[in-house]
Amino acid sequence: MSERLTSVPGLLYGGDYNPEQWPEEVWEQDVKLMREAGVTMVTVGVFSWAGLQPGPDTWDFGWLDRLMDLLHAHGIAVDLATATASPPAWLVRAHPEILPVTADGVRLEFGSRQHYCPSSKAYGQAAVRLTRKLAERYGRHPALALWHIHNEYGDHVTECFCPRSAAHFRDWLREKYGTVDALNHAWGTAFWSQRYGTYDEIEPPRTAPGPVNPTQLLDWRRFCSDALLALHRAERDVLTATSPDIPATTNFMSMMRELDYWRWAEHEDLVSDDAYPDPADPRAHVNASMNYDLMRSLKRGRPWLLMEQAPSAVSWRPVNVPKKPGLQRLWSLQAVARGADGIMYFQWRASRAGAEKYHSALLPHRGTASRGWRETVRFGAELARIAEVAGSRVTAPVAVLLDWDSWWALEGADHPSARMRWPDLMRPWYAALHARGITADFVPPHADLTGYRAVLAPNLHLVRSADARRLTSYVRAGGHLVVGPFSGVVDEHDHLHDGGAPGPLREVLGLSVDEFWPVPDADAVPLASGASATLWSEWIETAGAETVDTYAAGPLAGQPAVTRHAYGSGIARYLSCHLPDHIGDVLDAALAEAGVTACVPVPEGVEATVRTGADASYLFLLNHTDRPVAVDADGTDLLTGAPVRGAVRLPPLGAAVLRRPHSPDSLDSPDPANSPDPLGDNRS
Repeated sequence: MSERLTSVPGLLYGGDYNPEQWPEEVWEQDVKLMREAGVTMVTVGVFSWAGLQPGPDTWDFGWLDRLMDLLHAHGIAVDLATATASPPAWLVRAHPEILPVTADGVRLEFGSRQHYCPSSKAYGQAAVRLTRKLAERYGRHPALALWHIHNEYGDHVTECFCPRSAAHFRDWLREKYGTVDALNHAWGTAFWSQRYGTYDEIEPPRTAPGPVNPTQLLDWRRFCSDALLALHRAERDVLTATSPDIPATTNFMSMMRELDYWRWAEHEDLVSDDAYPDPADPRAHVNASMNYDLMRSLKRGRPWLLMEQAPSAVSWRPVNVPKKPGLQRLWSLQAVARGADGIMYFQWRASRAGAEKYHSALLPHRGTASRGWRETVRFGAELARIAEVAGSRVTAPVAVLLDWDSWWALEGADHPSARMRWPDLMRPWYAALHARGITADFVPPHADLTGYRAVLAPNLHLVRSADARRLTSYVRAGGHLVVGPFSGVVDEHDHLHDGGAPGPLREVLGLSVDEFWPVPDADAVPLASGASATLWSEWIETAGAETVDTYAAGPLAGQPAVTRHAYGSGIARYLSCHLPDHIGDVLDAALAEAGVTACVPVPEGVEATVRTGADASYLFLLNHTDRPVAVDADGTDLLTGAPVRGAVRLPPLGAAVLRRPHSPDSLDSPDPANSPDPLGDNRS
């Protein structure tokens, strides 16, 4: 199977193009400048519903016909959006029930974007009708390379509490549970006299006098993700039936809490992402790397597309800092290094009106005289020089477990601590890997873990028994597992496991949790090793596991804090506390025993990643520091064409992409076709 994202050769380059904001005489100038910049594809029509359908039975495709033909004549491919992200005013006024309602009963008004109830039949029917019109008209247009369904699902509205949403929720629950007795058991409605006699008695978790049933809240999160997915699938079905040869995507929003991207990715031909790291954050590149690893992982390691990023400043932060010279290039190459086969931006030409008029663009307000334009042209030429990277894969020796159900359950109300947030628990673990030059995939708990030397679970609060058995089998067969605190606590219904935490992970971890001991704000608990625990600690009792580190003060003084359990042919470690500044020490020992090493040794602040193709591997070296560095490496730098022998020198914010051909006897080179399958065939 081809690894190419679309029929367009090489690495895709371009951005959102909104020609409806400009007179047609500007279009000719735009396409000529696109060619000068090396643009190969643009996204068209994202917010064009009102322009395409000015009234209920009025259509205007003439302008889009002319635009599609113009782009094709200049050799520029089109990622055509279905334009369904923002319903036009006429539709909202004809069907005011389209507008979403908050948990407090407030109906949100027209005047922004994405103002629709995910369960609205009127909206869904209108969206499918528009999608069908576009598919029938442009499905075989020679410029069309990719379908862009909707835009950023869940960006502004992830849930609605109107009567239609309530009815939809009840239908979803009936399909999930069958009988109301089964629902009552799953929701634990014997508590607080919450028992339901019929499904008609159930409403969404609107604002209530006190805490709402936690399992109801968990199911509501699942339902809201599925409700938006149903809208996406309805449009996707139209496109598949009309133009089956054209791939389709919808742009994800990095590591977004509200949508279960494992489920969503099953319905994508390719994964695309919108990423906006903050230039004012000195650690932004680490979080970006984490998000890019997730995007690559969602389709089992296949290349993905960076659909949106800012060429410089955005317009929606309290303070919008621009990217200093060289940063846009460096961060774009970082996405390619992490598996992207296309670099796109929002947007092509900077807007003169509207909420995003201060957002940067490939063609800034000052036009071709601007610094931004010069960077646009230079980077387009550089992407062309490294085009052969397209289709190659990134392989990772380490997997990080990510489960949206567990994320939602962890962040429920009325827990021992409201400070336990999954991203906050996970980021120090990922940052430690990143600092050590170790690439990681993200995988769901039901994944096939074969091929991973180590598996990390910074938190797995909710764990199903079947998934726990897989993790146990992985360790028994020789795997290395590291589990973080407050894991193995509840099952899929958010019920506490018998015997308490770590529930079905008790056997493989060789311990039990006697009591949770959250750490107050601004406090820290010292460990014997010199590490400090914040947020969380636990009173644990070992049952086979050896103690690696202990608490050194406070009520838990002398109690195990970090353990190691030899189980079968493998080893399982457990951290009963949050160690944001010292997690690297624990991981170093685990990774060493697992035989995990960096692809190349690099100085602090330098990122190293390898992509592997059929004929060569490509070593990406990215200097995120403000000082020059040298890295021991050999190859041919595709960015400059120069051979590198012994060491490559990188200026501040510099980068190199070293091509290293496979030697005939390099049998140990990773085969991208044999990379681990994060989803596998083990879904329960």
